[in-house]
Amino acid sequence: MASHKTKQNTVLTMNTIAFAFNFAVWTMFSIIGLKIKQELGLTDTEFGILVATPILTGSITRLPLGILTDYFGGRIVFFIQMILVAIATYSLAFANLYWHYLLAGLFVGLAGGSFAIGIAYTSAWFEKEKQGTAMGIFGAGNAGAAITNLIAPMIVVAVGWRMVPTIYSIAMAVMAILFWLFTYNDPKQEERKRTGSHKSLAEQLAPLKELRVWRFGLYYYFVFGGFVALALWLPKYYMGEYNLDIKTASFITMIFTLPSGLIRAAGGYASDKIGARSVNWWVFWVAACCLFILSYPETQFIVKGVDGEMSFDISLGVWPFTALVFVVGIAQGIGKASVYKLLHDYYPDNMGSVGGMVGVLGGLGGFTLPIFFGLLSDFTNLRSSCFMLLFGLVALCMVWMNFSIIQLKRDSELL
Repeated sequence: MASHKTKQNTVLTMNTIAFAFNFAVWTMFSIIGLKIKQELGLTDTEFGILVATPILTGSITRLPLGILTDYFGGRIVFFIQMILVAIATYSLAFANLYWHYLLAGLFVGLAGGSFAIGIAYTSAWFEKEKQGTAMGIFGAGNAGAAITNLIAPMIVVAVGWRMVPTIYSIAMAVMAILFWLFTYNDPKQEERKRTGSHKSLAEQLAPLKELRVWRFGLYYYFVFGGFVALALWLPKYYMGEYNLDIKTASFITMIFTLPSGLIRAAGGYASDKIGARSVNWWVFWVAACCLFILSYPETQFIVKGVDGEMSFDISLGVWPFTALVFVVGIAQGIGKASVYKLLHDYYPDNMGSVGGMVGVLGGLGGFTLPIFFGLLSDFTNLRSSCFMLLFGLVALCMVWMNFSIIQLKRDSELL
């Protein structure tokens, strides 16, 4: 019989791997969408809607999946979710019209709901002082986006893009079976089954009335939604701005997606040690500085000097640009962990519903931001407009966070 610690580590490992598989499926439109765009002659706005459609389903399903996990336990809910995702992904290979891809994408998007299941399932296994680290390790499954950046272009080049969903669906089905074989029912679920005590739906949803939950949701809209949006948008950005081919653009995007996913574990550890709020504040500052520079479009201008005209060219080469994007990804990866540590500090017994709701808001960032990117690109004719939007978003997060800290200090002085 496996010890409790062995079960903890096994569940955490399988949870993280399963989440990485789901995230790879969830972001696969960032690669195959480029081929679909070429085949159908889509505009930037239509492309933005295409890659964002799976993100919509993955977002809105997080709350109900989190509630189901609180009630039935993460093991069975995760297994069923992965089987459904495998079926939906396989069906995508047979689409050939724009609305076909949108419809299939809605069902494939269930992969994104895996986060709410996994975060609640992980949280149920670990004590408070290890919550940040455990959830951070699980969240490193975001690196699944890098799996797609690495593998999907190779499949596209070798056998065509339609084999990508076929191969992914088989991998997901195998992952579901392995997950079921090597995981256990969590202790809280076993206790609920033994006593027959389950929280009512009203009790699970009660914390959602608090403004604080929605503030945390805005933070996650930036750190997670912004990450997903950039993971989807960057291959196209590299191809348009720097004239790279799809394979090169996708590989360079890994410099953003892979570290951002892996660093989440360190973000959880830092949140345990120095406090999630402090970590969040530094995340926002670092991201804001980088996004300010990224927002500036390539510019050429002439200055009339004393001895004649002087020409200036302000632009970011591919590697300085990539370095800045890398830092933004690191900041967002750390921030994804610190936000959920904050959630557990305030709502340890409602991680399914509260974590699910914040996950919904973050996922909606991944859905809406690519659409906004496309609209801004078409309207302003500036590729860097996507970074202008993200800069405005992080500035809003910082302002609200600052006001909340001031309010906390005032409330403590009144006590």
